[in-house]
Amino acid sequence: MSEKNKAILEKANAAIAKGNNEGFLSFCADDIEWTFVGDKTIKGKEAVRQWMAATYVEPPKFRVANLIAEDDFVAALGDITMKDEDGKAADYSYCDVWRFRGDKIVELKAFVVKT
Repeated sequence: MSEKNKAILEKANAAIAKGNNEGFLSFCADDIEWTFVGDKTIKGKEAVRQWMAATYVEPPKFRVANLIAEDDFVAALGDITMKDEDGKAADYSYCDVWRFRGDKIVELKAFVVKT
């Protein structure tokens, strides 16, 4: 199961990198919940869709250092570059912990630090 979940996450992230938010969302459950630790929680696919539309004006650039999978979880460690509120490129380090239910992503806990 864990290798299958890694493959799903890789496909989902590839969609984001191409600017295909709907492609990413096709891998998500309707009741998905994203928690940005220390910031906010977004509940439901439509709320995630709206967040992505507002935040990913240009597709972010991911550099995944490690994908670690066990049971229903995949942890992704790496760096991301995306536009900030002023439209300037900003760099972040992150650890995303994704939880799966069947073939769908149901939860994200994101630990993100601007570098």
